[in-house]
Amino acid sequence: MIKLVVGLGNPGQKYAKTRHNAGFLLLDELIRAGSAFFSPQSRFFGELAEMRVGGGRFYLLKPATFMNRSGQSVSAVMKYYKIEPDEVLVLHDELDFELGVLKLKFGGGHGGHNGLRDIIAATGSKDFLRLRVGVGRPQGSQAVADYVLSDFTRRDFELLMSRFSDFHTLIPLLLAGDTESAMHKLHS
Repeated sequence: MIKLVVGLGNPGQKYAKTRHNAGFLLLDELIRAGSAFFSPQSRFFGELAEMRVGGGRFYLLKPATFMNRSGQSVSAVMKYYKIEPDEVLVLHDELDFELGVLKLKFGGGHGGHNGLRDIIAATGSKDFLRLRVGVGRPQGSQAVADYVLSDFTRRDFELLMSRFSDFHTLIPLLLAGDTESAMHKLHS
């Protein structure tokens, strides 16, 4: 059962529509669809919202610590609400997938993603669910850091947002603890 959904990204308008903020962007869409709102929470080093779907309740978190320190925020919420690692879903950008591809994965390493690296270090666990959001790889000689911190083109942004409905339909399954059905539904 998922009790905490974390979107990874960098705070501030400068980064709002960058590829690295794919996790924030999907979380923002979930908030809009659920008529909830984020409120700044200094004790959690981020913005927190509470949502209810059916009979389930879960929290949504946007760390305000910048990507490389996401674990500080995630671990603070987990400790306060007594949430176990396997009750956490992290939404993050994924270079190894084409734009708009969404895949669920449980556990594993950080794959070079600094946000995941910091969450693993701060929580002491790799055993959380991840929704990997494909943003593609840079073309030519563009550095990865420059690529992920650049804005989506309008067309690419619209494509990513069109995938929101796929993610939104998974929430009831994840809240019910049916990760296997959620993976099957998303990956088929």
